[in-house]
Amino acid sequence: MAKQKSLFPYSGQLRDLIGYERNGEHFLRRRPEIVRQTAATRRAAQRFGVASRKAAMIRKAFYHELDIRCDNGHINRLNKLMINAAGNNTAITGFRFNQHAGTDRFFTVAPRLFRNEVLHIPPQILARYKGITMLEVKVIAARIDFNTHQVIGTETAMLMIDPRESFEGANISLNVRGEGTLVVALQVCGMYKNGPSCNRKYLAADIIAVAVPQMPECFKPGYPQGTTSALETVPDAGPAIVQRE
Repeated sequence: MAKQKSLFPYSGQLRDLIGYERNGEHFLRRRPEIVRQTAATRRAAQRFGVASRKAAMIRKAFYHELDIRCDNGHINRLNKLMINAAGNNTAITGFRFNQHAGTDRFFTVAPRLFRNEVLHIPPQILARYKGITMLEVKVIAARIDFNTHQVIGTETAMLMIDPRESFEGANISLNVRGEGTLVVALQVCGMYKNGPSCNRKYLAADIIAVAVPQMPECFKPGYPQGTTSALETVPDAGPAIVQRE
């Protein structure tokens, strides 16, 4: 392994050399002449391929909506998380695009996603930090079909919160139409009087909820024939008090 020191580092294969990036730095390694794969390594490669494609779909869905800089290791962390999830997409709940700060730094009571796809941020006393006069909160909801590898649609909502005042809570209706998994990210930026903070400790973006498509009860094995589905209906969480982008 050799570090690239040229002004224009490259990634990919060039003859018998392979360029790649790790933690923001570029390296070179020589391509092996013979690659021997066992059945176990082939299965591992397949799992990695499936997981990395899912992770790429998540990044594609959120990159153009995020206003903060992700940490250098977020791609590897998300790939690893998807591999360990073994097909359970809800396992990405809690993933941080910026590992140096989480949304729990600002909201001690976590938001909750209702089954009617309303995100409820409970009333609470907000954490206060020196110099931070406002919190810019952005909710990003993406509908992803992991079977067809498509981002069906995205929806964003914004609200400004003064941490010095009592926060009475907020309800945000997520109107992302289509079929697929709903992935919800919450971004919080600490704001000074003259603009957003440049301190990564006050810039957070986490995946806070994942809602996978549910099979109706009447189609599940063992459900009595001739009856209808009786899915629980979550009452409406109230009007949204947000500004749509």
